Amino acid sequence: MNLAIHISLDWLDWLHLFQHYLMLSLLAVGGAITTLPEMHRFLVGEHHWLTETQFNVSVAIAQASPGPNVLFIALLAWNVGMNSGNTASASAMAGLLGVVIAMTGILLPSSTLTYWVAAWLRRNSTLRSVRAFKQGLAPIVIALLVATGWIMASAHSFSEWRLWAVTIFTALLVWRTRIHMMWLIGGGALLGWFDYI
Repeated sequence: MNLAIHISLDWLDWLHLFQHYLMLSLLAVGGAITTLPEMHRFLVGEHHWLTETQFNVSVAIAQASPGPNVLFIALLAWNVGMNSGNTASASAMAGLLGVVIAMTGILLPSSTLTYWVAAWLRRNSTLRSVRAFKQGLAPIVIALLVATGWIMASAHSFSEWRLWAVTIFTALLVWRTRIHMMWLIGGGALLGWFDYI
């Protein structure tokens, strides 16, 4: 199955992509995965640089791979670059450029800010306002993760009831148990292998 599309990107488009990831870096409360709905809006909805399938497959492959959670950003940017090349070598170079642009954009601001804020929080951990801030972040992170799940699942129609049932069941398992996520990913892979979902 060929998932690729052909797009044309100029230097302003690459700059726009970099600026977007700079902005997302500072909004990534709870990790980069919480900005997935905005990435979807930008890459798929607004600019049409990726198809719905490319977006979902990129996220799924990156999340199933060992390594940091942020790998999905590199894979999304790689696919944007691959879609913009005219030849195999041009596509590969554009893919590498996309990875460098997106990863620098997403990592630089948040890493710098995290370093400064962590040092300040360590010095002021006994302040009541600091404790309240930490407790207040939990509902925000949960809401962002639910929005991420909704974006991923809404690529499929509601008539695919088995997929929605598995999604809801998995969300309940994550919420109410301490089952390791790899077991749930493996279960989803088996259900897909046997063509249940």
